[in-house]
Amino acid sequence: MKTAISVPNMLFERADRLARKMKKSRSQLYSDAISEYVSRHDPAEVTRALDALYSELDSRLDRSLSEVARRALKSTEW
Repeated sequence: MKTAISVPNMLFERADRLARKMKKSRSQLYSDAISEYVSRHDPAEVTRALDALYSELDSRLDRSLSEVARRALKSTEW
């Protein structure tokens, strides 16, 4: 789809230099930038990225941390 947008001259020049450096068309650079921006700001995408990150972490507590937590819970009045 074709569209027209207005951007400040300085931003246009920076984008143009980057597109040349990356050997991409300006259209491809803008498309990639919008795609990344939308992904970073879409709550569902953010949730998916965080879920993927947390699924890779070791959820077991370190032994010393576990012992500190056990002692704290034992000395806490419920």
